[in-house]
Amino acid sequence: MAEKYNLKNPAVKRILQEVKEMQSNPSDDFMSLPLEENIFEWQFAIRGPCETEFEGGIYHGRIQLPAEYPFKPPSFMLLTPNGRFETQTKICLSISNHHPEHWQPSWSVRTALVALIAFMPTNPNGALGSLDYKKEERRALAIKSREAPPRFGTPERQKLIDEIHEYMLSKAPPVPQYDPSQDPEGQHSKNGEDETHVSSPNPETPAEDELQRLTEVDRIVEEEPENANPHPGGVEASGDIPSSVSNNQLPQDSDERVLNPRPGTRVQKADDRFYTMAAIGLTIAIVVLLLKKFIKSVEHGAVFMDGS
Repeated sequence: MAEKYNLKNPAVKRILQEVKEMQSNPSDDFMSLPLEENIFEWQFAIRGPCETEFEGGIYHGRIQLPAEYPFKPPSFMLLTPNGRFETQTKICLSISNHHPEHWQPSWSVRTALVALIAFMPTNPNGALGSLDYKKEERRALAIKSREAPPRFGTPERQKLIDEIHEYMLSKAPPVPQYDPSQDPEGQHSKNGEDETHVSSPNPETPAEDELQRLTEVDRIVEEEPENANPHPGGVEASGDIPSSVSNNQLPQDSDERVLNPRPGTRVQKADDRFYTMAAIGLTIAIVVLLLKKFIKSVEHGAVFMDGS
C-alpha cells in the first residue's frame, strides 16, 4: 500500500501511521481500514454501546479524509440502518467536517470512532442527519444489523465491508433480550435524560480524555437549532468553547452566578443611595447659594433707594 503514495506527504504519512496502529492494536468495539486503491476513504464498523437500545448491533459506515488531514476534519456516513443517524448521509457532529472549528489535529480515526459510539444514545435534537426512532425500533434494527453487512459501492469496497463485518461478529456479544416491564412505553425523564445517557465504550487509547469534551461539545452543537442564544454578547449555543476551558469549569462558573446573586445586588443598591444623597445635597447647596444672592440683591436695592 505504501509504495503507491508519496511518503513525504504529511497526510499520507499520518494515514499510514494510523493504519499500522489500527492493525497492531485492534479493538472489540470498532474496526476501520482504508481502501487499497484510496487510503483517504475508510470503511468502518462500530459496536452499539452497552446498556443501550443499540447494544449488540453492528453499524457500518464510511469515512472520507480530506487532503489536508489531519489539519481538517473527516466526514462520516452511516451505511447500516440504526434509528439514530440517516444512512448514506453525511452526519453533523463536532468531530465531522460540519464543525471544523472544533477539530484538533491530535485526534485520529480511532478517536472519532470512540466518540461516535458515545454519540449513538444521545438526544439528536433535530441535528442534520439525525433520526429519533423509538427504543423498540432501534433494538429491532440492532438485531437486524447482525444478519448481513450493507451493500455499498464497488466490489473492493464490498469486500472490505464483508471482512470488517466478520471481524465484528466474532467480537460482538449477543443482543440482550428485551424486557418490556423494565422499560414501559412512554416512561421517559422530563428533560430526556433517558435519551442523553451515554454509556462510554471501553477506551483503547488516550482518546478517552478527548471523548468527554467531544461529547459535551456535540451536545451543545446538536441543541443549536432550539437553544440559540438570543444575546449577542453571551456564549453562543454553537458549542464554540475554547479548548482551554474544561467541562468541570463550566458548571462551577454557573454555580457561582446562581449561589451569589445577593452581594452584587446590595452593592448596586448602596451605589444608588449614594448618588441620590449626593444629588440632594448638591441641590440644597445651589438653593442656598441662590437665596444668598437674592438677599444681597434686595439689600443693595434698598441702599440705593435710601441714597436717592
